[in-house]
Amino acid sequence: MKNDIVSIPGYKVSEYSLVLNPHEELRNKIMHVKEHFAKAFKNNSALYSRPCISLVSFTQYEMIEERIINHLNTIAMGFQPVKIELKDYGSFPSHTIYINITSKLPVQSLVKQIRTETQRLMKLNEDNKPHFILEPHLTIARRLLPWQYEQGWLEYSHKHFTGRFIADSMLLLKRPVGEMRYQIAKRFEFQNLPVATKQGDLFG
Repeated sequence: MKNDIVSIPGYKVSEYSLVLNPHEELRNKIMHVKEHFAKAFKNNSALYSRPCISLVSFTQYEMIEERIINHLNTIAMGFQPVKIELKDYGSFPSHTIYINITSKLPVQSLVKQIRTETQRLMKLNEDNKPHFILEPHLTIARRLLPWQYEQGWLEYSHKHFTGRFIADSMLLLKRPVGEMRYQIAKRFEFQNLPVATKQGDLFG
């Protein structure tokens, strides 16, 4: 279906991902885990995904990007920085292994607010609806083959990992449909401003 969309002349379509980005030291620590997994279980896709916490992913025409950015900016202005705790590993049988997030509630409340205020803008059509991630996690590897999942989970279910960071912003990543790597489109700072000062949120 996405290929049909791309072929409409003059309308560029991109894939977007809104994420919380750990600080550099923690990103490097997570990348070492991903590199080990890729090597041990022959899964190069583990190397391509950023070490970040996804909030929502969606596909949309680029001409709508500015309106989405305006809405996300308003949400971020009223949201306060949150402490994110990472601990050990979890899995979605039988395809994904991830690092657990123990401080789920503030992340879930952020995702629910984004869903309430931007869901309509992020929906391209019936086949391309936004995917809101209400079970926060940090992916090590996904779309695993059965043997990769079984052997990988056998190892990682006994491993330990700890990390924490203050999420003081969220990043909107984008890539043209069909490309591997995302680029940063926009950074939204969490400013914890009172709602009354968030101008334009009623008229956006």
